Amino acid sequence: MAEERYRVEVVGLCGSLKERSATRRALEIALEGAAEAGARTVLVDLRDYSLPFAGMAHDPEVFPDVARLSERFREAEGILLGTPEYHGSFSGVLKNALDLMGFDEFEGKMIGLVGVAGGSIGAINALTHLRSVGRQLHAWVLPQQVSIARSYDAFDSEGRLKDPKLEERLKEIGREVAHFSCLHSTRAADFIRQWEQAAENPGGDQ
Repeated sequence: MAEERYRVEVVGLCGSLKERSATRRALEIALEGAAEAGARTVLVDLRDYSLPFAGMAHDPEVFPDVARLSERFREAEGILLGTPEYHGSFSGVLKNALDLMGFDEFEGKMIGLVGVAGGSIGAINALTHLRSVGRQLHAWVLPQQVSIARSYDAFDSEGRLKDPKLEERLKEIGREVAHFSCLHSTRAADFIRQWEQAAENPGGDQ
């Protein structure tokens, strides 16, 4: 029970609305890695959210998904951001979702970055821009990231990555987000303090 109580949650935010999305599949693999590390995982698919444009006045009753999105990220300890690269940056739908949130959802949390692109150099520019956004939100962005080039040929017909090393890198970034989220988690810190303050086991020397 105690182990479950302090289990962290890692949320993956997909910045693609395509039905057959390489970004979504890459995030799913990264979340598998987070689950292997013991985290609860949730994939946030923006196709399931009706969101206004950031900065536009909106009625919360008309757009209840803004609060639903915010709550999902407030509850998470770790975050994976996935994006396709469009015109040298990350997607507009992801930017809008991020702009509808802020410090309350991201500050102090661990972020891992995943990008896909059709070109041969991958999504390096998109991930660089996302890294800057993470810093502005006072989040901890992992130094490693995963960029998938030639995404149209990276997966087989069943959605598996053809390159097992690339699949392992995705899983590893998920595991790292889960691991460092646990270390940075307030709940984990509280658990450690309670453990340090616990009464000494009288039978410990026997």
